[in-house]
Amino acid sequence: MTLRVVLADDQDLVRAGFRVILGAEDDIEVVGEAGDGLTAVSLVESLTPDVVLMDVQMPGVDGLEATRRILSAPGNTSKVVILTTFDREDYLFEALRAGASGFLLKNASPEDLVESVHVVARGDGLLSPEVTRRVIARFSGNAPQALKRPAELTDREFEVLVQLARGATNAEIAKQLYLGETTVKTHVSRILTKLGLRDRTHAVVFAYENGIVAPGQVGRAEDL
Repeated sequence: MTLRVVLADDQDLVRAGFRVILGAEDDIEVVGEAGDGLTAVSLVESLTPDVVLMDVQMPGVDGLEATRRILSAPGNTSKVVILTTFDREDYLFEALRAGASGFLLKNASPEDLVESVHVVARGDGLLSPEVTRRVIARFSGNAPQALKRPAELTDREFEVLVQLARGATNAEIAKQLYLGETTVKTHVSRILTKLGLRDRTHAVVFAYENGIVAPGQVGRAEDL
């Protein structure tokens, strides 16, 4: 299956570089480009791409507002990865609040850029280890430190959520809980649906916001 991507960045040279990198992949097609947020919103509505690579600072409607509009649109299925040269926490948390599935600095390697499209398209969240640490520090600070199962989840689903928030992969969760990987994937899907979460990234945020896991319980951040 070919993954369809829209690029949104106000710099022509940046878009051209991304287009070359992604266009070299057999399973990725850049179907549209936008130089501002408003155009990006319009393109996503008409083209329904799988992934949007979204710059933050653009004229008129910026990338954060464009992300909010795209992801709040009825029936939207596109995922958004925020790309920026600015390593700022306010951008990070606004992007997550807006519903972005990933956050990647523009100085990331071409391999990381390509991988970000694959990761987000398959429904996983994309956070670098450093970004993950910031999420944990930010959202765990005021959270109640008690393991409390959300009423919507079964005991098994809660166990999977705890492992997920600690940074475990599906394979690691399966091994820890003596389940098959297919079963774990089913549980993760049900968790996201029941809690109204977009992807694994937002499941992690939910877990820390609600005190389901504490900072000292974190596993390998790079596995998130």
